[in-house]
Amino acid sequence: LRRRRFEVLAEESIVCLQKALNHLREIWELIGIPEDQRLQRTEVVKKHIKDLLDMMIAEEESLKERLIKSISICQKELNTLCSELHVEPFQEEGETTILQLEKDLRTQVELMRKQKKERKQELKLLQEQDQELCEILCMPHYDIDSTSVPSLEELSQFRQHVATLRETKASRREEFVNIKRQIILCMEELDHTPDTSFERDVVCEDEDAFCLSLENIATLQKLLRQLEMRKSQNEAVCEGLRAQIRELWDRLQIPAEEREAVATVMTGSKAKVRKALQLEVDRLEELKMQNMKKVIEAIRVELAQYWDQCFYSQEQRQAFAPYYADDYTENLLQLHDAEIVRLRNYYEVHKELFEGVQKWEESWKHFLEFERKASDPSRFTNRGGNLLKEEKQRAKLQKTLPKLEEELKARIEMWEQEHSKAFVVNGQKFMEYVTEQWEMHRLEKERAKQERVSEHSVGRGHHGNVSSPGSLPGMGVLNTTTMSNATANSSIRPVFGGTVYRSPVSRLPPSGSKPVITSTCSGKKTPRAGRYGANKENVELNGSILSGGYPASAPLQRNFSINSVASTYSEFARELSKASKSDATSRILNSTNIQS
Repeated sequence: LRRRRFEVLAEESIVCLQKALNHLREIWELIGIPEDQRLQRTEVVKKHIKDLLDMMIAEEESLKERLIKSISICQKELNTLCSELHVEPFQEEGETTILQLEKDLRTQVELMRKQKKERKQELKLLQEQDQELCEILCMPHYDIDSTSVPSLEELSQFRQHVATLRETKASRREEFVNIKRQIILCMEELDHTPDTSFERDVVCEDEDAFCLSLENIATLQKLLRQLEMRKSQNEAVCEGLRAQIRELWDRLQIPAEEREAVATVMTGSKAKVRKALQLEVDRLEELKMQNMKKVIEAIRVELAQYWDQCFYSQEQRQAFAPYYADDYTENLLQLHDAEIVRLRNYYEVHKELFEGVQKWEESWKHFLEFERKASDPSRFTNRGGNLLKEEKQRAKLQKTLPKLEEELKARIEMWEQEHSKAFVVNGQKFMEYVTEQWEMHRLEKERAKQERVSEHSVGRGHHGNVSSPGSLPGMGVLNTTTMSNATANSSIRPVFGGTVYRSPVSRLPPSGSKPVITSTCSGKKTPRAGRYGANKENVELNGSILSGGYPASAPLQRNFSINSVASTYSEFARELSKASKSDATSRILNSTNIQS
């Protein structure tokens, strides 16, 4: 179609030229120009048209040559750029004209040039950043060829490297700032002035100017450790001086007003505080030398406390002979100081064991107290649930004591294996001591049991000497003269009146005899302990009232009606119920028989 249009345009050009020549010929004929001149003029027109066409053709040929040359140049440059940018060479898709090819190549070259420029600019910027970061961090520069164009991968790695350097800088700077702050605090605490160039660079110079190298960071950490060690040593020294001051205060019995005067230096560990503490210690040491006897006696009190806490036996205590010396000299004081330090350390090392033993001792005392209360008949007169509480606590102790002993036994065995020696309490092995305490408790219970059996036997023997079935057990034969005098006093009846029962015996006596439930004088109410105490002036127990009972030296006690103690409250209540159902006549004291 385009070719056809071109042919049409060519034909139209020829027609135009033909018309123009015909028009020129007509003009020349009208003018009357001769034929030979008309031919010459026609020749000039032809030559002019030919030159114009030749010039136009030459220009177009020149354009073609320029396009071809441009294509060649663009191709060469494009190949170079593709090589520098590490991309695939440009390939024209399909057939195209010279003009289009030149345009496409030129466009691609411009694009490549732009990419090259951008990469070179980014490379330069990254190199500047790398140089700055490496100078701060004291690290080598990133190895990359700055003369060539970097690839996209190389630029990505370079960017990642710079980002890593930034993170490293940020972390090291944060660490530097933290360490610097701690160093300044330690220096202030120690009243230390920077005396080296490095310390001055850290404390006095700008933070941005400090080189954040690994070596500098390590040196910073070392400096901080040294300062912290000095600070810890200073704190330990100050705390030791304070402990020494408190100990001397207590030994010398320094009044509170004097202590308040140095209260400001009892905290902190700065150099001036340490100096003030040392001055106070020196002053107190001088006072101690002046008050040697008082100080040694104060130390002896503390020694006795540690002996008690460490469960020292009498032999162990007597082994420290200076404790009993009366020659109050400086040498004696030094011996006491050394002994108190040794004991204090010994207690701290074995504190857990001693506390466990102390806990067992307290539990054992409570257990014995509950056992004693369980044998006391007056506990049944208590109200408010005390008896039930005591029984619960007693049952709890019976469970916890063996468990505590087992725990202590395991810990003591472990301790003895570690130290290759016996753990001694009051001069003997602890478990032997525990076994001995249990054995003593068992023997005491057996002794009490035998006493109860003897009392029962004596009570039955005396009961046979009284003619009245209602006679009091254990009272023996009543003196009729004395009883007649006693009946004249109306205040005697309320004391002995009422029905009182024996508490049941928890175990049978060895003879196999059963406990006897005996009643006393008749009455409507049982006298309370307070009532008995209030009327005790009306009953003179001087041995003249009851001639055949207790000896004159033994006072009448409340257990005149209860010869044994019930093992539990429920047993006592059960026996009481049985006794209440018995014949009432057996509980009434026949006053006629007594008077006769």
